[in-house]
Amino acid sequence: MKALSNKNEFFIFLLEKYAEAKKITAKKALNLWKEKNIIDYIDDMYEQYHTERVENAIQDLDKKTERKNA
Repeated sequence: MKALSNKNEFFIFLLEKYAEAKKITAKKALNLWKEKNIIDYIDDMYEQYHTERVENAIQDLDKKTERKNA
């Protein structure tokens, strides 16, 4: 079995933290991110997100998910 990359591990961590903050399941959070088409954005933001407080990333993602066409 191949180990997850740091980016993938962080993506899962961020997904779980986002879901916890929103009081939804990780599956619902992932579906929201897919619906808003922000998965690539999150991947692109890895360098910034993983060096800041996770709350900053959650706030940024809130802004992205609130937009109709994120």
